[in-house]
Amino acid sequence: MVQALLLPRPARDDAPRRGLNVADVQERFAGGRGYLAACTAGLPTRAAHAAMVADADAAARGRVDVAGYSAAAERSRAHFAALVGVAPSRVAIGSQTSVSAALVAASVPAGGEVLCVENDFASLLLPFVHAPQGLRLRAVPLGELADSVTSETAMVVFSLVQSATGEVADERAIRAAAARHGARTFCDATQAVGWLPVDASGFDALVCHAYKWLCAPRGVAFLALSEEFERELPALFAGWYAGGDPWTSCYGHEVDLADDATRFDVSPAWQAFVGAEPALELFATADLEAVHDYTTGLAAIFRRGLGLEIPQIPSAIVTWDDPDGCDLARLTAAGITASGRAGRARVAFHVFNDDVDVEIALAALGR
Repeated sequence: MVQALLLPRPARDDAPRRGLNVADVQERFAGGRGYLAACTAGLPTRAAHAAMVADADAAARGRVDVAGYSAAAERSRAHFAALVGVAPSRVAIGSQTSVSAALVAASVPAGGEVLCVENDFASLLLPFVHAPQGLRLRAVPLGELADSVTSETAMVVFSLVQSATGEVADERAIRAAAARHGARTFCDATQAVGWLPVDASGFDALVCHAYKWLCAPRGVAFLALSEEFERELPALFAGWYAGGDPWTSCYGHEVDLADDATRFDVSPAWQAFVGAEPALELFATADLEAVHDYTTGLAAIFRRGLGLEIPQIPSAIVTWDDPDGCDLARLTAAGITASGRAGRARVAFHVFNDDVDVEIALAALGR
């Protein structure tokens, strides 16, 4: 039986276990059988679903709680900050990856070299490609990124986990290489935070859209900034919520922006944060080392069943060549929600999945 292989790995010496265990987190979801697509969009928790339904019902009755929306956004900021190991004052509220990437791209001097990963997610790269000051992009394979940093590199831009392949970057090697050459680092952790423990404090900037592994509604994103790098960014998208006191910053041009990373806030998508807040709280209080071991353990068993190589750095995402889409069609016909990207079939194992999901997916593929 597959279940007999689900042995927990020992805790890492530098990351003691803490928080809710996997079983406790699983209980917060209503289901997930056959849903192997957290890398596309996460499932709402029971609390998030209840909060969004209650809010919609209240609004339909003429009871819109604007102050409550703002409070939910601020609690969400704090939960995300706790998840990635920084203070809430270091986190800006956003809506999309590309918006945050455009803000970061604006800090790179004209003609500066931006080192990136071949076939990384377009929303991360295109703002640098189309930056008005003109930048030089150089793309290399993920495994060569650290060794490709030079004294000419102004910024290293990469996803911590590749969307198309599920590969996990050696972020320590990348950060070390960037530091040696005086390059800034910008990391997209959208495919990581929620199953992979992430420390944003080691990067100049880290962006995360929370609708995937953090199971929040779409339209909730965060940008974590180092204090030093924050001072180099222009407040391109400043609006009323970027003010030191947003509720007194609604009118006129003589508005004092916040004196920390919240000066880069965009106005929150209110209803989305109603659902995001309980989801983010759940993951902020979970034992993410245990979640990591559980999700990558399921992925490893699936890999063995397909005869795929186990990566040196474990991933909760598994992809394999499927140029004609036949394997994706088999999964879909079996009632499994999966995805196809860049000529590859792709499945993801999150905390709401279990060994039965592994078995039914392998059976659907005839393994």
